[in-house]
Amino acid sequence: MKQKTVLITGAAGFLGSHLCDRMVEEGFFVIGMDNLSTGSLTNINHLFNTGNFEFYRYDVTKFVHIPGKLDYILHFASPASPIDYQKIPIQTLKVGALGTHNLLGLAKEKKSRILVASTSEVYGDPIVHPQTEEYWGNVNPIGPRGVYDEAKRFMESITMAYHNYHQLNTGIARIFNTYGPRMRVNDGRAIPAFMSQALKNEDITLFGSGLQTRSFCYVNDLIEGIFRLLMTNFHLPVNIGNPQEIPLKQLAEEIIELTHSKSKTVYLSLPEDDPKQRCPDINRAINILGWSPKVGRREGLLSTIEYFKTVLT
Repeated sequence: MKQKTVLITGAAGFLGSHLCDRMVEEGFFVIGMDNLSTGSLTNINHLFNTGNFEFYRYDVTKFVHIPGKLDYILHFASPASPIDYQKIPIQTLKVGALGTHNLLGLAKEKKSRILVASTSEVYGDPIVHPQTEEYWGNVNPIGPRGVYDEAKRFMESITMAYHNYHQLNTGIARIFNTYGPRMRVNDGRAIPAFMSQALKNEDITLFGSGLQTRSFCYVNDLIEGIFRLLMTNFHLPVNIGNPQEIPLKQLAEEIIELTHSKSKTVYLSLPEDDPKQRCPDINRAINILGWSPKVGRREGLLSTIEYFKTVLT
């Protein structure tokens, strides 16, 4: 059987690099693409000697051309942490809009299935809980998080337009909070921040009361869900995340315990538009993909702590 080829944008990032690993393991020839604005070649260096991986340093907001046959496209290029997208807001909007447009055009040319990485941020600060795919969200388009939220909402809209108008084989993954090895220490999101502070015995910073909730999915589970979705022809959005909800204060306490840290928790004011609750309804993923998370939080946190010990030393 002829080897299939997949293009993965954002290939040197946290999720993108794990996707590259999985697709190489599955026997695909993987073309990775990343402009390295937030990604790192250290995440994918091990793939260059596999014979089934090549990499292009390239910005997908410019015209994208790939020679030859292309069976699948995974569009995962985007800054994903508030620190990043508030530092490069226009690039964040461009990769969600222009980048998605370019890759949809490539998928149309190659007759590829394209799966785009959307986010739970399309739900904004939700007033429906847990969030189902039918919920339209509560987003402030001009707030500090708007550049990321609206980039992803536009991504979904143009992807559906290509599906409906051009009959393109598209998929949309709404990704909830994910964690695991290869997250950046200075990512700014809760788990990297808490772990790096705990391992240095520094104060752990919580915002607001610390009672706002998140649900955290271990990266291996997330990648399994993405792979299953890619292998279908399902075109509507699918929530991929772990529905086990936890207050951030409890998460900080668990990380202090697991790292045997002397850290204390301190409280700062809540940033504007910070969501109070975030939890996926994953019934669609269960029914269509036969997928649900398997890795428990303790196991996932311990694995991630071991990784952070290596990068903090």
